[in-house]
Amino acid sequence: MEKKGRDEQKEAEDQVVNPWEVTAKDGGKIDYDKLIDKFGCQRLDEALIRRVERLTSRPPHVFLRRGVFFAHRDFIEILDAVERGEKFYLYTGRGPSSESLHLGHLVPFMFTKYLQDAFKVPLVIQLTDDEKCMWKNLSVEESRRLARENAKDIIACGFDITKTFIFSDFDYVGGAFYQNMVKVAKCVTFNKVVGIFGFTPEDHIGKISFPPVQAAPSFPSSFPHLFSGKDDLRCLIPCAIDQDPYFRMTRDVAPRIGFHKPALIESSFFPALQGETGKMSASDPTSAIYVTDSAKEIKNKVNKYAFSGGQDSIENHRKYGANLEVDIPIKYLGFFLEDDAELEHIRKEYAAGRMLTGEVKKHLIDVLTVVVERHRRARAAVTDEMVDAFMAIRPLPNMFD
Repeated sequence: MEKKGRDEQKEAEDQVVNPWEVTAKDGGKIDYDKLIDKFGCQRLDEALIRRVERLTSRPPHVFLRRGVFFAHRDFIEILDAVERGEKFYLYTGRGPSSESLHLGHLVPFMFTKYLQDAFKVPLVIQLTDDEKCMWKNLSVEESRRLARENAKDIIACGFDITKTFIFSDFDYVGGAFYQNMVKVAKCVTFNKVVGIFGFTPEDHIGKISFPPVQAAPSFPSSFPHLFSGKDDLRCLIPCAIDQDPYFRMTRDVAPRIGFHKPALIESSFFPALQGETGKMSASDPTSAIYVTDSAKEIKNKVNKYAFSGGQDSIENHRKYGANLEVDIPIKYLGFFLEDDAELEHIRKEYAAGRMLTGEVKKHLIDVLTVVVERHRRARAAVTDEMVDAFMAIRPLPNMFD
């Protein structure tokens, strides 16, 4: 009965956004204003972006300028701390469920690298191989293998090894980390976790017990080899907004166990090629551009699957122009074409009908081919020894330099 009620509630919702599902009803698009209202976070406004630029003495990242990262929780407090001369650390993660990453997976890591470089702070990256073992019905061995493979893609983003610790849950959880998990678990009732995550009686207890695992990296004492004696250190979490439920729970618990609430800076979703009803999915190869795709595969996927806002004939397109609100090539260029003036020119010409869909797709194919090829070269240079070095439990003596 409870599962049936949950299914009926989902059917009645205009959109479903949680850590395991992102969908909009009847072919619609995700309404981020509704998400902000529902989750209770705040919009990232122009004043905050200018403040980041002033504090870091560098131009804001393209993902900030164009509203890809659009919402936050207590990011102002992080910037206040920076102005007082205080440091913080970054925490982000990846659930390793596929052999390779797609472009949507790269977005938070590209932005996190910018934050690490701009603020000169340490970073912990959690690989939730245990979560994917439970949710995707993968074996422990396969989950651990995928974690190491995904770590290579993450390292290829260019993180500073002197400031970065990557860990898998299967290998690292224990000691002080596990102590914080237990502290969190004692503060969250069964009814609370069901209300936040929508678990049902059919879900195994592993799922119900997992949220404290993702909460624990928010607290510096979970990493005594890094932050011993620094329990007052603040944490900033860059992530997609579908991860917000985990950290609403974490923020509720944090003051009760003696820590600052973690701050969040949250992104919109990288849409599937077919449109903005959900996010790009690793389980649907036609919805995604993988970092392993060849130039030919990228060209074929964009031309065949990328949803166009252009008109049904050249005559109508010249007359009415393109609908940029639904056009996926324009959306993707907004993520990966760094030149603001060039992007604005393409948008203007396409909307006016002077540029055709094929021309816009050609621009996108060129841009994505460069991004993917650059990543492929970087990943090819990542050895197993480099993975071991990033995942070694060690102090980072120059992490705040």
